Amino acid sequence: MPLVEHLRELRNRLAKAVLAIVVVSVVAAFYSEQLMQFLAEPVPKCDSLTNSDGGNCAIVSFNTLTSPFTTTIKVSLMAGLVVSSPVWLYQLWAFVAPGLHRHEKKYTYVFTAAAVPLFAGGALLSYVILPVSIKVLLSLTPGGSANILSLDEVLDFTIRMVLVFGLAFELPLLLIMLNMVGIVSGRRMAGWWRGVVMGVFIFGAVATPTTDPVGMLALSGPIVVLYFVAVGFSLLNDRRRARKESEGPSDDEASVLDHTPEAVEPAEPVAALPEQTSRDRVNGYDDVT
Repeated sequence: MPLVEHLRELRNRLAKAVLAIVVVSVVAAFYSEQLMQFLAEPVPKCDSLTNSDGGNCAIVSFNTLTSPFTTTIKVSLMAGLVVSSPVWLYQLWAFVAPGLHRHEKKYTYVFTAAAVPLFAGGALLSYVILPVSIKVLLSLTPGGSANILSLDEVLDFTIRMVLVFGLAFELPLLLIMLNMVGIVSGRRMAGWWRGVVMGVFIFGAVATPTTDPVGMLALSGPIVVLYFVAVGFSLLNDRRRARKESEGPSDDEASVLDHTPEAVEPAEPVAALPEQTSRDRVNGYDDVT
């Protein structure tokens, strides 16, 4: 299509994606109280300030006059973005898919099918260990002090943990994608295992805000396992690619061209032109010309 048609299609698909997010966000606004309670559930709540002495529990509150409104909008938009993800992801896919080859579409289906449960698994794991992480952080409160937490900060902390765990679980899938396009080989990935394991545990210690090893092990352990799964898949894929290259390209792939120059045959001799005299010239040109 011409450029204007592509831009018109992009505008229409963006409009559909934004409309889906807005509709779901409006519906989620009616259930914002239940959503906020669900996201703040990992925090051990106190009945009164006197019960929070020493950090065994906390009081969840709104610290400013506009906090209830802004928190409701934030939770509703987040719910709209997550729940409507099948719609706007499909619009994105429908815009990109016509420019992909058959094998690229097949890989995209596989990667999408794997990315969703990986992110969901990381998000679920983060929500499971959130109560332990929050209790460890609250336990650092000295005696005689009470914890009054802003609900907005609690939601930000919960969302940040969910995103960190969910995106971290996508790392092995990224390595597989790099291997599928031929950027990184499985043998090279296997040679990185010492540095990767060390880097993953350092990332786990930095990404989790708690000082206990529970959060770090809960994040780093599954990523290391998934990394070795990605290495094994890449080694098998390299072996499959080598066997496929020996058989020749598929129907929608270009053949490898041989650009090696060939020897050129010697030029044939050209007969010499007959000698001309000045009297044979016509208007300054000889008759041969």
